[in-house]
Amino acid sequence: MFKGLAPIQYNGREVWPLVEGGKGVAATNHASAGAWAAAGGIGTVSAVNADSYDAEGKIIPQVYKALTRRERHEELIEYAIEGAVTQVKKAWDIAGGKGAININVLWEMGGAQRILHGVLDRTRGLVSGVTCGAGMPYKLSEISASYGVTYLPIVSSGRAFRALWKRAYSKASEWLSAVVYEDPWLAGGHNGLSNAEDPLKPQDPYPRVKELRDVMREGGISDSVPIVMAGGVWYLRDWNDWIDNPELGQIVFQFGTRPLLTQESPIPQEWKTKLMEIEPGDVLLHRFSPTGFYSSAVRNPFLRSLEARSERQIAYSTESAGDHVFQLDAGVKGRNFWVTRGDLLRAREWVGLGYTSALKTPDNTLIYVGEEEKALIRKDQADCMGCLSQCAFSSWADSETNSTGRLADPRSFCIQKTLQDIAHGGPTDENLMFAGHGAYNFRKDPFYSNGFVPTVKELVDRIRTGD
Repeated sequence: MFKGLAPIQYNGREVWPLVEGGKGVAATNHASAGAWAAAGGIGTVSAVNADSYDAEGKIIPQVYKALTRRERHEELIEYAIEGAVTQVKKAWDIAGGKGAININVLWEMGGAQRILHGVLDRTRGLVSGVTCGAGMPYKLSEISASYGVTYLPIVSSGRAFRALWKRAYSKASEWLSAVVYEDPWLAGGHNGLSNAEDPLKPQDPYPRVKELRDVMREGGISDSVPIVMAGGVWYLRDWNDWIDNPELGQIVFQFGTRPLLTQESPIPQEWKTKLMEIEPGDVLLHRFSPTGFYSSAVRNPFLRSLEARSERQIAYSTESAGDHVFQLDAGVKGRNFWVTRGDLLRAREWVGLGYTSALKTPDNTLIYVGEEEKALIRKDQADCMGCLSQCAFSSWADSETNSTGRLADPRSFCIQKTLQDIAHGGPTDENLMFAGHGAYNFRKDPFYSNGFVPTVKELVDRIRTGD
């Protein structure tokens, strides 16, 4: 039998230990976050390139007019601050003094520190906490504390938190309101899977969370500071042993995928409909993201096209050696490339199928694409506005040189473009569609029978029953 939940104290507010996961680029906004807080939980506004509105309440498109990447990057920061401030204020109004409002930022987004300063300065008294992951956000504690706002780092191991604690967080320990453990094998979107961990061999979260609590205790952090379990959480009855468990201390549960299918969810109807069709195994843990991180998304035609693009790949050398043969007819002009005989035959086959352009990658390989696909890749790279601190796809870096120093990688894609498109009505088959690995539950969970789409309040009430 499900033992039930008790309210907790969070930054001076009594709330249910239920957090709405923040999903970047308009997939979590004021409507969903405000409703989650109004239901007594912790709502999360995504502060990643959030939407702004005109006087009639219509979304203002983020159009970039500048000619250079650096100038477009400045436009992006202005859009990001203005949008996030707007979303927080609207969410606060909807919440009506109930629950709490957090904001979610990605540390590796372009201009992250400037954006965080800009948003917190203009939302004083409205934001309870800043949830932040995607990288090692050492300065998160310093920035949050300077505005009297708590912080919630997202980690996937005790080792990662120990590094953050020793370097920075111990100096602002009183502002640490929770630590988010994000399961790197089950969470949707970007995650913290390390190079030492096998993406095909998921690990039980319990010992990893227990290790995280042990690290927190080593730092003198009270067990009343919650660990937020994120990724793979659907039915709370499955987590009964985690609740009131002295080994783990206070546990709070985060829901990222389930809130996508609510009446207040801002995602388009086509996306919501697709969620109801997902089968087990349809969500792929992949590494095509220009961030360099692993991430989980629905294996739709967009993702399959990236898989196929990388499969049309051969290694090359600029000098003839051993069993290499000189390549002249594989679609590359202006330079000599040496490849194995087998790769030469494969390249000729791809050219015969219409993949007539070979594009170099940073790893001394060539990928074969069609002319239309090549033109799209080149255009997207040229249109870069610096939405990431470092982008493998465009080679942008948020630094003095504005370059990673590496060749732009055509195996990746413009993540800003595709996430903005799908969030604002673009085709779900032609864009990146983030989801957690438990999204197949929408089909089997009786709560969603006959196409039922709950309000956020109905969903929170359902979750509290254990179902």
